[in-house]
Amino acid sequence: MTIPVWLENRTAGDSPCIKLCVIDPLTGFCIGCGRTGNEIGGWLGMTPNERAALNAALPERLKSMTRRETRCSTRRGRLRD
Repeated sequence: MTIPVWLENRTAGDSPCIKLCVIDPLTGFCIGCGRTGNEIGGWLGMTPNERAALNAALPERLKSMTRRETRCSTRRGRLRD
């Protein structure tokens, strides 16, 4: 998976959210930003240093994630997986 441009062009305190909020059931990471549900929920309560550390970890998380080559949007397709 390639690293999105938005991850390369942000400051340490910026939220990594790109409004593509779907938690991958295999990794527990959001497929849009790479954060966990707890990290997303706790973002506003984090210190600037905690946010910077988390932002620094996200590119590696996103690189390690794999996407399904195809997705089935029908019930039958989901049950088959």
